[in-house]
Amino acid sequence: MSDSAYEQRLKKRHRAEARFRTYGVAAIATALAILALLFVSIVVGGLPAFSRGVVALDFELAAHVVDPSGERTFESIRAGDFGGLVKSTLRATFPDVSGRRDKRDLYKLVSSGAQFDVRDRVIEDPSLIGRTVTIEVPLSDEADRYVKGHVTRALDESERKLNDNQLTWLEALDAKGALRNEFNTHFFTSGDSREPELAGIGGALVGSALTLLVTLVLCFPLGVATAVYLEEFAPKSRWTDLVEVNINNLAAVPSVIFGLLGLAIFLSLWGLTRSAPVVGGLVLAIRTLPIIIIAARAAIAAVPPSIREAAMGVGASPVQVVGHHVLPVAMPGILTGTIIGMAQALGETAPLLMIGMVAFVVDIPGGFNDPATVLPVQVFLWADAPERAFVEKTSGAIIILLGFLVSMNATAVWLRGRFEKKM
Repeated sequence: MSDSAYEQRLKKRHRAEARFRTYGVAAIATALAILALLFVSIVVGGLPAFSRGVVALDFELAAHVVDPSGERTFESIRAGDFGGLVKSTLRATFPDVSGRRDKRDLYKLVSSGAQFDVRDRVIEDPSLIGRTVTIEVPLSDEADRYVKGHVTRALDESERKLNDNQLTWLEALDAKGALRNEFNTHFFTSGDSREPELAGIGGALVGSALTLLVTLVLCFPLGVATAVYLEEFAPKSRWTDLVEVNINNLAAVPSVIFGLLGLAIFLSLWGLTRSAPVVGGLVLAIRTLPIIIIAARAAIAAVPPSIREAAMGVGASPVQVVGHHVLPVAMPGILTGTIIGMAQALGETAPLLMIGMVAFVVDIPGGFNDPATVLPVQVFLWADAPERAFVEKTSGAIIILLGFLVSMNATAVWLRGRFEKKM
């Protein structure tokens, strides 16, 4: 081959390599741009969920209304007509409003949960009875959208749920300084609700924590023990080969299959409580166990044979070799696999739908057998809600879920680095 022909082939090869690198860079840049667009859209859509609009109203806490029996006890105050008090306060704030329809529109500016905020304030401080007190109560979902700037007069009345009269009343309250946008702590402390302004992720957070606790308690010791046995003690036979193949296959089975398995065994056969964290934890444990076993086996297999030989050379038994030398060295990989498996379990939805954790749960679960839901299922429920205010709630819950997933993966990286430095 002549020198000119060789140079031409070399140049052609270099051009092909340059094109390949360009395609790779373009693919990575496109993926990062799409990922950034996704994150930006979620953050922009979810940030309003972390604030809520409130209105300051002057409540006349007459004793015959808020404490009918006059006993000043928890039970007697709970029997007060706080719903009627909120309505009468709104009528007193806008005395010119007349007609049943206009009054109904006026009442819709305030959340149905406002009466409970006023009641809790009186229960907390019974000395307020008989006085006129300014209390901030939550706005309704559409009035909240006005405070956040999503609803304005620039929109035609047919394109918004607030009519012109309601906008006029809100503008009057805003001119008086009665409207305010505050950080929504209620979003983190309350359970689900049919009213968007009252809905929160508190119940889903507690349900996720209880479910993952059950999963971790079941998965970690059983997964590590299985990995140690298969890697260090099990004889090589057709039986162990069959077990290894099935473990690898289980890690690739669609998660909804584990939900059907949980429905058939834990609910139908064992009769456990539907929609309970203990059942959700059992289902996710079955889903996560193969992942932990595979990661733990890989970490144990990566331990240098010289460590085992040195330990046995000084008289250590096989159990001591594994417990004192192999496991400590393999622990970074085991913990990394465990945390990644738990992060995957945190994001599971399909298997939990099969066991009834899609139920509408208002109360915060107080135990492993109480009805509960989890963050991914809560996102699923809110995404299917027709109210526009649930859109920001959905994005807000996704932000929280992504935050937990990122923190769990970061913890895995940190633990791995920390253990490796000690080694």
